[in-house]
Amino acid sequence: MVRSISILKTMKIGVMIRFVFLCWFIFSAFGCAASKPPSTIPGYPKPYKVLGKWYQPLPSAQGFGQCGIASWYGEPFHGRKTSNGETYDMYGISAAHKTLPLGTHVWVRNLENNREITVRINDRGPFVNDRIIDLSYGAAQQLGIVKSGTAPVEIVAMGIETGSDSSASSGQVPQPLDYYKGKFTFQVGAFKVKGNADRLKEELGQKYQNAHIAVFDSGEETFYRVRVGQNNDLKEAEAYEQILIQDGFKDVFIIAE
Repeated sequence: MVRSISILKTMKIGVMIRFVFLCWFIFSAFGCAASKPPSTIPGYPKPYKVLGKWYQPLPSAQGFGQCGIASWYGEPFHGRKTSNGETYDMYGISAAHKTLPLGTHVWVRNLENNREITVRINDRGPFVNDRIIDLSYGAAQQLGIVKSGTAPVEIVAMGIETGSDSSASSGQVPQPLDYYKGKFTFQVGAFKVKGNADRLKEELGQKYQNAHIAVFDSGEETFYRVRVGQNNDLKEAEAYEQILIQDGFKDVFIIAE
């Protein structure tokens, strides 16, 4: 009987030790790792954390383009402060993006109905699944995605208004940009292996002008982006994009360089 009690006590102690070790491991693996910020990249804004995940804002919007899913947000965010300190107006025209510089003007095209709009990024998000942009209710109405809630879109960073960051304090009036004029090219693919990018560039160069590789370093990985063509008008660029799609490059999208 005494031996049985001794064995039982030993088993309880063993269970307690394993439980304490498990708690320590979970805290070390998840608690400490989640709270530790990534290393600061020279020339980049400070990273920020939402829902346990770190995001690294970009230092510039030049050459930025994406294809993915757009969503929209309204209540209960209406009237609250956005990431740049403005008051969010769900009926206005604005948007949230995870990494683009605040104040960036972005051209957005709904790939389902070809409606388009230019919005200004004044907030951070969306932090749901793999969505790439969160539109205000007013912007979503113009793009026709209020009922569906989401839609596949193409986005192109068009630039930032001159003086937009300092106009409030200096009294300067932001100079308007012609968002539909500039230098537009077309991204056909992006690779981590330079040899793959070189092969695609050579293939494209046999048929299209201005085939080139744009190197992008995210701070963690290097990507070799293969691009072709050049237009000075966004409408002409959209027509050229359709030619590339018809030639079999289904994932092509416009880039403002």
